[in-house]
Amino acid sequence: MSEHSTSSGNTADSQPSGAGRAVARQPTIGLALGGGGARGLAHILMLEVLDEMGLKPTVIAGTSIGAIFGAAYASGYSAAQIRAHSEELLRSRFDILRQFFSARQEPLGRVMNVFQMRSALLNAEALVNIIMPTRLARDFEDLTIPFSAVAADFYTQDQVVLSQGDLKSAIAASMALPVLFSPVLSDEHALMDGGLVNPLPFDVISGKADILIAINVSGAGRLPEDRTPPKATEALIGSLQILQHTIVREKLMSRRPDILIDVDVGRFHVLEFHKLEQVLHAAESAKRELKHKLERVLSAETLDAVETVEPVKELEEPPPAKRARLAQRLLGRTT
Repeated sequence: MSEHSTSSGNTADSQPSGAGRAVARQPTIGLALGGGGARGLAHILMLEVLDEMGLKPTVIAGTSIGAIFGAAYASGYSAAQIRAHSEELLRSRFDILRQFFSARQEPLGRVMNVFQMRSALLNAEALVNIIMPTRLARDFEDLTIPFSAVAADFYTQDQVVLSQGDLKSAIAASMALPVLFSPVLSDEHALMDGGLVNPLPFDVISGKADILIAINVSGAGRLPEDRTPPKATEALIGSLQILQHTIVREKLMSRRPDILIDVDVGRFHVLEFHKLEQVLHAAESAKRELKHKLERVLSAETLDAVETVEPVKELEEPPPAKRARLAQRLLGRTT
């Protein structure tokens, strides 16, 4: 959070020429977008809150689908443009599959490379080339907002924070869910879904902004109506979601962002991307919550984040009543 400073004396309206005056500074915002598969479609509404309030983060971090939306937003796309692109892309559950087999946009051989049956079902980098908007920044250096994507190194089992180089490769690495996607090879690393190590990467940008916002879309578990045992693939993906949910829960026990939004999207399967409208509807309450919390925090921060311009000449002594109020305010800050 920001450091605070106070000024004493008369207000700017009543000060003589050259006297000190308080200038309010808009607090900076850091945004962390978590992983959660199709549940992360809810990030669209969180970005809408920022646009509707006329706010822009000064730094963004994303994991998995959070890296997808975070990179698009950091490239200069508005929330409305991201929503329109997502609706067009996910209008039907078969749209992406049709693009896999279409040779109109790029050579058929390159599109067919999406399928890598020996190591995984899909090639993450080829899929990113298809699903990301056309004006996405090419490199991290081209972004309008500093951005970091989180991935996991299969060999070292460590977190890898990607913040330079090719942007699409970083997105692919962050979303490369094991078995579903093949790892992204980088130097000596085999990079996989960042949710394996850090599903909610607010710590990656800790200290880089006054207000830290984290959007958790890992989802809480729900009892299904049908209690039949899960199939092999469903059990594998579900196990990864349990892992992510556990990591987030344990992480928040020792460290918390300034604003945490837990989006109620646990009822959706991580691969139910065709349920875009249902996910957005379920996230409406989280959108209202984020707006309300931002209004409260920004109001308090703007009052406190004051830069003082020192007067050229000595100010008059403030009246006793004002001195008393200033003293109470200062004492309140030290408690």
